[in-house]
Amino acid sequence: MKTGIKYTLSIIAFCLLVLLIYGAYQFRDRHKGYQLDLSIKNKQVANLHAGFAKIDISPVNFDTWTDANGDARFNEADGDKYNDLNKNGKFDPIWIAGFHQNKPASGINDPLWARSMVLDDGHTKLGLCVIDMIGFGNDEVISLRKKLLKITDLDHLIISSTHVHSSPDMMGMWGPGPFTRGVNKGYQQEVFDGIEKAVLSACQNLKPAKLKFAINEQDASHLVGDSREPIVLDAGIRLMQVVEIESEKTLGMLLNWGNHPETLWSDNTLISSDFPHYWRHYMEEGIQLEDSVVHQGLGGVAIFLNGALGGLMTTRPNDPITDPFSGETIQAASVQKIDAQGKSLAKITFETMARGMDSISEGSLSLRAKTVTLPMSNKLFRLAAFVGVFDRGFVQWGKVRSEVNAWKIGPASFVHIPGELYPEILNGGVASPNGGDFGIEPVEVPAIRSQMPGKYRFFSGMSNDMIGYIVPKSQWDESPPFTYGRDKAPYGEINSLGPETAPILHRTTLEILNDL
Repeated sequence: MKTGIKYTLSIIAFCLLVLLIYGAYQFRDRHKGYQLDLSIKNKQVANLHAGFAKIDISPVNFDTWTDANGDARFNEADGDKYNDLNKNGKFDPIWIAGFHQNKPASGINDPLWARSMVLDDGHTKLGLCVIDMIGFGNDEVISLRKKLLKITDLDHLIISSTHVHSSPDMMGMWGPGPFTRGVNKGYQQEVFDGIEKAVLSACQNLKPAKLKFAINEQDASHLVGDSREPIVLDAGIRLMQVVEIESEKTLGMLLNWGNHPETLWSDNTLISSDFPHYWRHYMEEGIQLEDSVVHQGLGGVAIFLNGALGGLMTTRPNDPITDPFSGETIQAASVQKIDAQGKSLAKITFETMARGMDSISEGSLSLRAKTVTLPMSNKLFRLAAFVGVFDRGFVQWGKVRSEVNAWKIGPASFVHIPGELYPEILNGGVASPNGGDFGIEPVEVPAIRSQMPGKYRFFSGMSNDMIGYIVPKSQWDESPPFTYGRDKAPYGEINSLGPETAPILHRTTLEILNDL
């Protein structure tokens, strides 16, 4: 009897030891000792140089499928069939990120891109790369940054995602089931290679440049909706056009606006960059109706920089979009709808630029970038990291590394935050509604944009990391009674690291802005 007990206890102890070792390995810090605390303050004005590039990072050679019942979920029992394009006798799909799991790509509607810009003021060289993905983790950003800073003379590199919901899974949580990682390792390497090529090409394409700025605060507000109270948007379009000094030829442009690129919605199985594709396309190639050119294309490389889209900024199937030229109103999620949305954004952009832009051909870059440590109190996120759905390192028990960046040049400043910021933290309007879990006054005040220098204040979410929703602590609402008379908890908290995320990021962002 005693021997049996000892044997059982030994097995239990061994299993616990294996779990402990496995957990320690899964939670290990992928970049032990990495700490970013970068401060570059350049007051010497000089001629500016800029370079742009874009690399197609669309997946190739993946198996497609036929959705027999139109539920956007692969299930052979429903009559779904896969197309074994590589003839290996098994299904080798690309899993699409966003909305729900088990959604393989059935094809490609439009290309995905890594689009890069490099700015050089003669003293500091800053790189920016934006990829058409739902998100990209800080560990991956650091790996690429280490490599690219070593082989170039860049002083810093920022990598952002457009957060498109029709892109391949780069985070892990949209595989065939809740415990299976959805990232295709081969394709992930192709994305890494695409980012590297885009950044290197932008470095090689540097030319003497002039920067032009414009803003339109109101005209695009009808193209986005807020699905969670309080109703606060980040609907202003902020523009930076970069032209070659001598020829005035457009090298590239930044298009900054806050909205989820998920207008195609949950039943879509085509890979797409959603409305940003059409916005960028029309800016580069122009808008033509039959034989008439309505707006001449600018050429160059258009980069969509997503804004504050938590809260939740989106264009739902019941939100109509009207084609600005044909007058046709489109409600159901479709390719025609994202085309009309992109065309509307391009029309507003062209008209805003035509009204006049401020420009500089000389300037100085100042930059502040800082690592932050964020508690991951979300138990589902921790479980996902433990079982390998997330490939994410911990810097301490239950805490992950992330970062915030800010920079300025001439009349413009830029803030980069690692997730889906609620617009009220950026623009003001953080509430303290009855039913909030903490019963406190707003913490994330003053609004970030109010503390940014310059006339043109750009904000970029999903930058250098993707940590989910960044919810004001006073609005945190997981437990009843629920805020605003809801009968269930609002969406957002379930895909957030936890209630301390917003206060930490807000506080650190104000600190680095003050340093600038």
